[in-house]
Amino acid sequence: MDRRKFLQGSALGLASVSLEQVAKASASERVRVGMIGASGRASALNQYFAANSNSEIVAIAEIDTARQGKTLETVTKIQGKQPQVFQDFRKLLDNNSLDAIVVGTPDHWHAIPTILACQAGKDVYVEKPDGHNIIEGQRMVAAMNKHKRIVQMGSQHRSTDRLKSALDYIRTGALGRCLVAKAWESTRQGNIGYPPDSTPPETVDYDMWLGPAKKRPFNKNRFHGRWRWFHDYGTGDLGNDGVHRLDMAFAALNAACEAQKDDAISLPTKISAMGGKWYFDDMQEWPDTLQVNYEYTSKTPKILTYEMRVWAPYQFHGESEGAVIYGDKGYMVIGNSRWRVYANGGRLTKEVKGNSDAAPHVQNFLDCIKTRKKPACDLETVGHPASVLCHAGNIAARVGRTLTLDPQTELFLNDNEANQLRGREEWRKPWILPEV
Repeated sequence: MDRRKFLQGSALGLASVSLEQVAKASASERVRVGMIGASGRASALNQYFAANSNSEIVAIAEIDTARQGKTLETVTKIQGKQPQVFQDFRKLLDNNSLDAIVVGTPDHWHAIPTILACQAGKDVYVEKPDGHNIIEGQRMVAAMNKHKRIVQMGSQHRSTDRLKSALDYIRTGALGRCLVAKAWESTRQGNIGYPPDSTPPETVDYDMWLGPAKKRPFNKNRFHGRWRWFHDYGTGDLGNDGVHRLDMAFAALNAACEAQKDDAISLPTKISAMGGKWYFDDMQEWPDTLQVNYEYTSKTPKILTYEMRVWAPYQFHGESEGAVIYGDKGYMVIGNSRWRVYANGGRLTKEVKGNSDAAPHVQNFLDCIKTRKKPACDLETVGHPASVLCHAGNIAARVGRTLTLDPQTELFLNDNEANQLRGREEWRKPWILPEV
């Protein structure tokens, strides 16, 4: 069973969502929301927004009509009011009554709806990573700033008490001097095989599903649920789940910088990667085995690392996926449901439990729509930098050499091949990346 699908249906993924009807705030107080996507992660997002008393889902756009019914029924039951349903997301952008758009699509469909929504004067909640590539993410940030929009990226751990309390502990300086943090994925994935090309379902506009990606024959492996393993649509497991773990490790390292009175870190200057598709014999294109090193070569150097072993049937530091920060007085392990501190000799000295529920992240977004304050995973300052770590790691693995990054321009110095991978060869018409 796919790990992502399992989490979406589990208590961890939907801890606070009740399918019972909820009492809503007055109509004037509710944020009117349009949802792009109705299945996969988007199904969970529909439930979170429907269950929040401060929001109302007015419309849902889902390109595959076969996937509309169940989510429509669930949302209607929760909020007591049936939203409109469309196949084309542009119908939502044309609705002047909507305050916000939620983008729960595959990675290759994150940037265009987000930019267009900003241009239409709507705030945006977009799933991670921010875009399919670095250039798309930069354009999304530019649109957000130009049109003064609130854009929250869906790294929900940023709004959890679990991570907030962990960072507060690190800021006390109890771990000592910290120079290294690590993130990892080690939960076993499955082999997706080599199914033949076939005919797309009649319920989907397949050409629109491809969007800005190259025109290719339909294959069920390059479609619902498995698109993330292909260069055209996804960002591999580094951009899928790794973005969460890397961002947790990055946040921990920055909290340690505060405690140590070091300069805050932003984007690294050196990125190196080793690995590839070494384990699974199937159609997947992204690595299943990977190690990435990010070096911060400022006045106080730091190293951030990422490890992927998606064939491993065991845990690391007691967590199948997580982050750890190492200090000279102890280290902290941050998982999805707890954080733990170990002193010298490996003695457990503190443990705090918590979850990865996305309800607080949704509430944070809705609050910021009203206050106009930066959300917990503000696209420019948190979401895009975390996404760049993933994109840069993937690029370093593809070119097979150490890259030097200019943190200001997000260009790789003296490396045309790597810079070509910052975007697409072309965005297929008519789905050209909008100018800002």
